[in-house]
Amino acid sequence: MNLETDQPIPAPATAAPAEERGLRRAWAIVRSTFHWLLSAAYFFPVCSFLVLLGIFVDPRRNDGAQRMLCRVVMKAAGAKLVVRRSPGFDPARTCFLLINHVNLFDPFVLYATVPQFCRGLELESHFRIPVYGWMMKRFGNVPVPDVNRPSDLKRMWRLTRAALDSGVSLAVFPEGQRTRDGRVGPFKDGVFRMALQFGTPIIPVSVVGSFDFNKKTSWLIRPGTVTVYLHDVIETKDLRKGDFPALRDRVHAIIASPIEEARATARPAKTSR
Repeated sequence: MNLETDQPIPAPATAAPAEERGLRRAWAIVRSTFHWLLSAAYFFPVCSFLVLLGIFVDPRRNDGAQRMLCRVVMKAAGAKLVVRRSPGFDPARTCFLLINHVNLFDPFVLYATVPQFCRGLELESHFRIPVYGWMMKRFGNVPVPDVNRPSDLKRMWRLTRAALDSGVSLAVFPEGQRTRDGRVGPFKDGVFRMALQFGTPIIPVSVVGSFDFNKKTSWLIRPGTVTVYLHDVIETKDLRKGDFPALRDRVHAIIASPIEEARATARPAKTSR
């Protein structure tokens, strides 16, 4: 049998999908660059203005403008924010707000959705970042020492207590680092020890969809919905020092629950493609 033919040899079956993947990648880069530039172009001048305004005006009096800043930044970045409040959530309580740490947008997501005046505990090294560090210091964030020297830890506890006593709630990422796989990592003990010593209530906060929006391992942005769950207030005033492991595990389970539920729901959809 003569297998020779004048018909052109077809291209490999993988050529079209590879080209399609390349186009999707190029579009993702263009789209992400646009969202980063748009959000940065809004954030830096407006935030600088609010910081300067804070020199003359009590930051609590322009809290609405700060929230608007965060909402617009998230919208410019391509995120639609949705809030789910539990019946036991009380916005009037001064508390520790414990939130899962996903990406650099977490502080904006939190402040755009939590209806109370709050500041954050942030690594002291961040305060040395040009422009950003100056802004965060002026906003009143509490520095967390990179090295656990007794004198630095005492200063952090003193500043934390002063903020809480003045009615300022403090946002904390108890994992201490951003997730790499979308799951909630182990929690550090420090904030739970402080909550028990100060008798400060805890409000767990779950952020769902943020990992798909932007990952620590990639600068690409995938516009989508980010849902924030504000859970019931957890009282600590009647707990003892030895109760902190159980408290830590309880808060971890509460924060992780809607995140794991969303992962389980999304998994069949991915495998069916």
